[in-house]
Amino acid sequence: MKKSIALALGLLAIAALPAFAAEQGGGPLSPEPGLIIWTLVIFILLVAILWKFAWPQVLGAVEARERRLEEQIAEAERNRAEAARLLEEQRRLLAESRSAAAATMAEARAAAERERTLALEKTKQEQEELLARARREIQLERERALETLRRETVDISLAAASKLIGERLNTDADRRIVEGYLSTVEPAR
Repeated sequence: MKKSIALALGLLAIAALPAFAAEQGGGPLSPEPGLIIWTLVIFILLVAILWKFAWPQVLGAVEARERRLEEQIAEAERNRAEAARLLEEQRRLLAESRSAAAATMAEARAAAERERTLALEKTKQEQEELLARARREIQLERERALETLRRETVDISLAAASKLIGERLNTDADRRIVEGYLSTVEPAR
């Protein structure tokens, strides 16, 4: 501050030199002592008035601007920290969402695999039941066919025997005799 006052006084003195020189008729750099003194007195008086009245407002405005700038910098720093926190939270939420989606996909795949396995087991069981039923039906049809074949064999045997004997064998007793004979013959087969 003192340097600026000294610099201002020096500049004022240099600026006043041409005016002094013009009045004396001397050269442009010849100083007139009376004018220099009055210029310095006015300048010092002006600096004192400015120092007393204007300088506090200027200094206050500069300080207020400095505070505003510091507040804005602090606010910007808080905003940057908040943005960094929000970015980190967003990244964390994104990672959680991805892991949840991956878990859901894995769970869905496992459920689909279980359903496929259950469907295959059910189909295999139904196939086995159908095959067993078909085998039972085939066995029943075979037994019916054998029974029918026995009856026809008995009828043919009785018809052949009746022709050989010359009379008709049709009684139940005759039929039982032939069936008994056929049942002894069948296990040997």
